[in-house]
Amino acid sequence: MKTVLHKASDRGFANHGWLQANHSFSFANFFDAEKIQFGALRVLNDDVIAPSMGFSTHPHDNMEIITIPLKGTLKHKDSMGNQWETIKAGEVQVMSAGSGLLHSEMNANTDEYLSLFQIWIIPNKRNVEPRYDQQFFKAEDRQGQLQTLVTSIDTNDQGLKIHQDAKLSRIDLNQEQKFTYNTKTLKHGTYVMVISGEVEINDKTLKTRDAIGISNTKSFNVITNLNSQLLFIEVPMS
Repeated sequence: MKTVLHKASDRGFANHGWLQANHSFSFANFFDAEKIQFGALRVLNDDVIAPSMGFSTHPHDNMEIITIPLKGTLKHKDSMGNQWETIKAGEVQVMSAGSGLLHSEMNANTDEYLSLFQIWIIPNKRNVEPRYDQQFFKAEDRQGQLQTLVTSIDTNDQGLKIHQDAKLSRIDLNQEQKFTYNTKTLKHGTYVMVISGEVEINDKTLKTRDAIGISNTKSFNVITNLNSQLLFIEVPMS
């Protein structure tokens, strides 16, 4: 088993006033040669956006973009014809930028901060037709069991679809609970983000917003010290 530990306090941080951004990987003005990507996982930003603020219209291409609101409501419009779609906490949004698109993202609320993860995954197909989707996931369906959020468009697996042999999933575990995560293949690695709580993975203690990348193993165990919420991002490593 190979591991790389990313402590929350070691992430890149940018304070834009309206945006408080934490970068797990090199992004914008944050650069760390040891944190370019984890396999096909290129970006994991942990953003807090002020009421009524957000990102004005900007372009993307050839990237699979997944947004997971944790608190509050996001609104989104794009050049594909989507006009201020709302994505609430509990929902997940996916966007295949493909051959190119323009979009805007804003905090839909005037009196509440928006907290979200934005994840970029390098696709296995370039210049595909851009696409958009979103889905609601019940919190009770991830209590003590894995809840699949996103999978490959080339499979019949449940969840939203992206152009990559990847899987994003969540689980909520109680204190002193053990869970075994099984990796799809030895060519895949899994980046584990502790949304909240405290866990032990491979004799390492991870607290809220700590993360660990795990590769070269068929499975690994998670043991909780506290009630914990986890996000798993499994991606090809090459």
